[in-house]
Amino acid sequence: MKWSRRFTTLALVFALAAGVSCTTSDSTAPLAPSSEQETPSFGLIGDLTGAVVGTLGTVTDLVTCSQQPYAITTATIGPKGGQINVGTHQLDIPKDALSSVVTITAEQVSGSTNSVRFSPEGLRFNRPAQLTLNYGNCGLVLLQKKIVFTSEKLKILEVLGSFDLFRSKTVTAPIDHFSRYAVAY
Repeated sequence: MKWSRRFTTLALVFALAAGVSCTTSDSTAPLAPSSEQETPSFGLIGDLTGAVVGTLGTVTDLVTCSQQPYAITTATIGPKGGQINVGTHQLDIPKDALSSVVTITAEQVSGSTNSVRFSPEGLRFNRPAQLTLNYGNCGLVLLQKKIVFTSEKLKILEVLGSFDLFRSKTVTAPIDHFSRYAVAY
């Protein structure tokens, strides 16, 4: 019993140390000019004013990461499907997910959280695509990582059903439309 309490205390202290860091505001580069960006807040248990409560009643917040460089990729994908790699992230579009050929732009957004933006914004898939976000450059968080759908100001709008592969430091989730997505816990 004493061992489990000590381990829990040690894990909490370690998670607090990993969660506390300096942050910089995220860039929202090229696609659409937007008004002043809100600086995201990060914490071990989340910001109760901006975080989303997940399906099990847990608070969800964005994972703090070291700055990733801005990257952009454009690809033309049609009914046969295809794959788009942008920075350290990947989108797999299955066969018959698109009815026609579409020029897709994928951006790895620079900032203190791992985030990607896809356009044309609002594009819907007939079958879900698989988005895989890498969090190898992020602080250690002992909680399950998730992919979240966010606003341009990184407000979490929806928590997606995600599969966290801790050893490869990636998290994967099905997406049915284009927008902005980020890694959360």
